[in-house]
Amino acid sequence: MAEKKREYTLSSFLSWAAENYPDRDAVLFDEQRISYKELDEKASRFAAGLLKIGVKPGERVGLWMPNYPQWIVAYFGIARMGAVVVPMNTRYRAKELEYIINNSEATTLVLVDKFLKTDYERILEETWEKMPTLKRAVSLGESRESGCGRIYNFEELLQLGADYSSYTPFREAVENLKEDEVTFILYTSGTTGEPKGAMLTNLNITKNAEQIAEVQKQTPEDVMLIVVPFFHCFGCVIGITAAVSSASAMVPVPVFNAEEVMRLVERHRVTILHGVPTMFIEWLEVLKKKPYDVSSLRTGVMAGAPCPIEVMRGSMERMGMNTVIAYGLTEASPVITMTRFEDSLEDRVETVGRPLPDIEVRIVDDNHNPLPPGEVGELACRGYNVMKGYFKKPKETAEAIDEEGWLYSGDLAVMDERGYVRIVGRKKEMYITGGFNVYPREIEEFLFTHPKVENVAVIGVPDKKYGEVGMAVIKLKEGETATEEEIIEYCKGKIANYKIPRYVVFVDSYPMTQSGKIQKYKLREWAEGLLKKEGKI
Repeated sequence: MAEKKREYTLSSFLSWAAENYPDRDAVLFDEQRISYKELDEKASRFAAGLLKIGVKPGERVGLWMPNYPQWIVAYFGIARMGAVVVPMNTRYRAKELEYIINNSEATTLVLVDKFLKTDYERILEETWEKMPTLKRAVSLGESRESGCGRIYNFEELLQLGADYSSYTPFREAVENLKEDEVTFILYTSGTTGEPKGAMLTNLNITKNAEQIAEVQKQTPEDVMLIVVPFFHCFGCVIGITAAVSSASAMVPVPVFNAEEVMRLVERHRVTILHGVPTMFIEWLEVLKKKPYDVSSLRTGVMAGAPCPIEVMRGSMERMGMNTVIAYGLTEASPVITMTRFEDSLEDRVETVGRPLPDIEVRIVDDNHNPLPPGEVGELACRGYNVMKGYFKKPKETAEAIDEEGWLYSGDLAVMDERGYVRIVGRKKEMYITGGFNVYPREIEEFLFTHPKVENVAVIGVPDKKYGEVGMAVIKLKEGETATEEEIIEYCKGKIANYKIPRYVVFVDSYPMTQSGKIQKYKLREWAEGLLKKEGKI
């Protein structure tokens, strides 16, 4: 592999791959093959195109698109001209679009026109007047004037930027890129339930990706299939950025279908496959029924939820993978700890490995005093990977990162004498369903808009397939009646489908604290007992 002489910027990482491996496949999608030289060229054209339509370095640009090659082009193009990428979940609808655009003060939105059964342009046009900072959009659909601003066509923008090499604003923007500048704002949420924009720098993302690639011994010979969403750190950093850091080929997959993934593994001789445990469970099921040739598989990251031992064993024995576990959070760019190739099966399923180089990890008590090995406390980390802070939220930033640079995760963990970490629970109430973070407060606030609901508590409960799913425990207003189906129907189309509670239970009262707060841990115990009795877990 060529010597790595590059700055820790997204633009420099892509340039390095294009200069050292110009003819290597960068992206394989349907019948398209895009080389690293072509990807680099497209990113430069997109960057120059954005500058020409009035986007300025430092401005926020929303990116609302599934795992398409255009997402990768836009990601590097936005970063190359010094603007800030704001990735957005394709399951978001009007309410979430409005919040993210307004909160990030984005001036531009890059979007898919239609995907699956959703018309994203229609959602944009119906919401645009509520988003005063948004001046323009770039769509995979046709170019046109909208009521509130201009919509440019993606391919036309690439044509507009064709003269990037002689375009002075482009050259100046690239020269002015800095490692410690924010290039990425990814929205996450804490116990408040209101999403916060974690500001990640070029250095945060690229160095984390480089280290992840080194743990997996990635090379330009590797072919990485990415079905985990690009709008999530898993797809964008562990996927795209790590692939580019080693000039590996990428196979983006926009919709998760277990059999289709296995077919693509066979077709493209995929060597690296990432996923949440739910995905691995489904892949192993497919392989029981159909003998796809997955002998090319070498490794992959499993993350996002605890890994059952039989799933890890299956990935290693049936899929032939030296699977590694990664743990982290968006605010840590994202990976803090990983297991390594030489780790035992037990360490891979009972721990989340040990810290990556240049990242310190310690377990602390409620007063942030370090605890000795074997004691449970909150996991904190410090290093190059810690975010700059939450966008325009100094109070929340100060609560998450102390004056010495320690980031507090909200996760309860224990570390052994070897430095291996085991996650034992969450201080936060968030739960993870099929790899998606779900914040109960957000769903509760939505359910409060239902005219029959007096009070509601949303909790995560165990699920064999998805790890956890949501349960809404509702107290109805006096004299009202409702069904589980009615509440679920009310949610459909209004909030992202993974946020819709799987179960709805009606109660007359809740276990409460003396200060009048619902005791969710007691509610969870009760709910798990209920589901066990009904044979659902």
